[in-house]
Amino acid sequence: MLNPEDLYELDADLPEMTGPVLLHSLDGFVDAGSTGQLVRDHLLESLEHRVIARFDVDSLIDYRARRPPMTFDRDHWSSYEAPELVVRLLRDEAGSPFLMLSGPEPDRLWEGFTSSVVHLVEKLGVGVVVGFHGIPMGVPHTRPVGTTAHATRPELISKNSWFDKVQVPGSAAGLLELRLGEAGHDAVGFAVHVPHYLAQSAYPAAAVAALEAIVSATGLVLPADRLREAAAATDADIAEQVDGNDEVEKVVRALEQQYDAFAGAAERDNLLAESQDMPTADELGAQFERFLAEQDGPDSAG
Repeated sequence: MLNPEDLYELDADLPEMTGPVLLHSLDGFVDAGSTGQLVRDHLLESLEHRVIARFDVDSLIDYRARRPPMTFDRDHWSSYEAPELVVRLLRDEAGSPFLMLSGPEPDRLWEGFTSSVVHLVEKLGVGVVVGFHGIPMGVPHTRPVGTTAHATRPELISKNSWFDKVQVPGSAAGLLELRLGEAGHDAVGFAVHVPHYLAQSAYPAAAVAALEAIVSATGLVLPADRLREAAAATDADIAEQVDGNDEVEKVVRALEQQYDAFAGAAERDNLLAESQDMPTADELGAQFERFLAEQDGPDSAG
C-alpha cells in the first residue's frame, strides 16, 4: 500500500482556510454537453487561482492510451504538453478561498489516488467535497435542466433521485465519493441531465445548472453571467435549427410529452421507470445529426 503523500506534492505556502470547499471534475468519464469542462473553464477564466498541489501523473496516467500532444517544428521537437492532475486554490467573488481538483481521470491506482485525495482533504481541513458532470438523458431541451444529486449523507441533498438502484461503469470520482463517505467526510455529487441529441456538443445550459447546484450546496459566491449568456445564445441557435423541421420537432414533442407525464406524477419522479414507444438515444442522435448536416448542404440556403 502506497503512502498517500507519495502521490502528490503540496505547496508549503498556503493561506489560512477554515473548512474550504473542494470541487472536483476529472476528464475521461461521462461528461455530456461538456458540462464539467464548461464549469471548470468558466471558473478559471473568471477567478484568480494558483496550483497548490500536483499529483504524480507518471504513476497514474497511461500515456499510450491518451498520448499527450507534442509539437514538431521543421527539424526538432519544440514542445510537449504534459498532462496535469492538480488542485488549485481559487477565491470566490466574496474573497472566500476554495479548492478545485481537475485533470485527467487516473488510469491506474484508483485506490491509491482516492486515499491521497482523502489524505489531502483531512490535511487541509476541507468541509465538503463536490463533484459535477453531465449525463445523457431522454429529456427535451425545451424543459428545465434536471439534476441527479447524490451524497455521503442524505441530509446533504434535498432533491429525490430520478433513478432507482442501478449498476453503472465505475469512475474515479464515484470511488472518491464512496471512500470519503466511508471515512466520515461530507461529499456531494451532481449529474446534470443533458438531452441525448446534444450530448456530444457543448451545452452551456447544463453548466449553468451545475454551477447553481454547486452554489446551493456550498454557499460559494460564483459568477454566472457569462455562462448564462452563452446558454441563451446556444438555446436560441438550437431553437432556430429545430424550428420548421417536422422530423426533429416530432422527436422533441414526444420527449416533451414523456417529460411532462413524469414531472406531473406525484408518486414517482423517474424518467426511466415506464416503458414507452420512444426513440432510442442512437435514433435521436442520428435524426438530429442528419438534420444539422442538411443545414450545411448545398440546398440549405434555398
